[in-house]
Amino acid sequence: MKMVLSQRQREELNQAIADYLGSSGYSESLDVFRKEADVSTENEKKVSGLLEKKWTSVIRLQKKVMELEAKLSEAEKEVIEGAPTKAKRSPGEWIPRPPEKFSLTGHRASITRVAFHPIFGLMVSSSEDATIKIWDFETGEYERTLKGHTDSVQDVAFDAQGKLLVSCSADLSIKLWDFQQSYECVKTMHGHDHNVSSVAFVPAGDYVISASRDKTIKMWEVATGYCVKTYSGHREWVRMVRVHMDGSIFASCSNDHSIRIWQTSTKDCKAELRDHDHTVECIAWAPDISTTAVNEGTGIDNKKGHHQGPFLASGSRDKTIKIWDVSVGVCLFTLNGHDNWVRGLSFHPGGKYLISASDDKTIRVWDLRNKRCMKTLYAHQHFCTSIDFHKTHPYVISGSVDQTVKVWECR
Repeated sequence: MKMVLSQRQREELNQAIADYLGSSGYSESLDVFRKEADVSTENEKKVSGLLEKKWTSVIRLQKKVMELEAKLSEAEKEVIEGAPTKAKRSPGEWIPRPPEKFSLTGHRASITRVAFHPIFGLMVSSSEDATIKIWDFETGEYERTLKGHTDSVQDVAFDAQGKLLVSCSADLSIKLWDFQQSYECVKTMHGHDHNVSSVAFVPAGDYVISASRDKTIKMWEVATGYCVKTYSGHREWVRMVRVHMDGSIFASCSNDHSIRIWQTSTKDCKAELRDHDHTVECIAWAPDISTTAVNEGTGIDNKKGHHQGPFLASGSRDKTIKIWDVSVGVCLFTLNGHDNWVRGLSFHPGGKYLISASDDKTIRVWDLRNKRCMKTLYAHQHFCTSIDFHKTHPYVISGSVDQTVKVWECR
């Protein structure tokens, strides 16, 4: 097959070959080639190093083309599978789909936590830049910034009505913010001796529970700001606390590789869950609607040994996610797939799926019944630190070390 080059292109190529032969010291070949190809010597400055440049850029472009082709076929698949009109999926089957609807910028450091407001079309993000930002997740608009902490804000949580926001920080404090009118900080609570890593409201909204690097968990009365209980047992930094929907128990996870289940009212540790072999970064309670899916995942014939739960998911630096039956203190199954630390977990409100965020920069959607990863979203340019699934609207939000908050639409 003859290559089709114009006269000018042929001359340029010949000069580039001559330049390459000359610069590589192939002088005999160069003389022969000059004669045969009738190459003049005047333009050699212009083509200096051209052949090597083209050679390397072709390989780079080939790689880029292959990447883009892969992305395109993924996008085409999305259009076919993901379009609401094609496969009539019920909202219980909706999952986040690329590309993101919004990528929100404004924070000046890593995002540590993202959370949806329980009622309004708002979400909040906390960051190592010591601020909390409020956004409208339906329009992608920035609303306002809450300032008051003097160091990295580690976690944020709303009460059930969304009237109060609680935040905690590496500045050792916990703050309560009025989320109805003023958006002012209404209380600051001190008592931990080290970085406060996590906060959560008890469902009734009258107490807040916090976890710290000082190895303790504390309960605070919202009305007075007093610390009313301290829960001790973890041997290392306590990373996260999450209260069960009924408020009677809560879970905590730690650098000591364990998860503990506590009786909220008595300070008693009901169970210590051990199966991870590294720091446990995050935990999430399964909604009651997940019971069937979890039982199918354990492979149990539901008529015989039906697990009642409550069920808890945990994510760890050992790259795995584990599902636990808290009532009997056993790990039911493990989800493998992430290539790095698992940093955030959130259950699908329909109960069949769990979504996770990881330092491998992906968000993954897990099918609990089949214990498999059914979708991977290449979500961020850097570690994904946090994720939340809206309870009633088809949205997921994620935060990252790349300083962006992303809004993903589910369909």
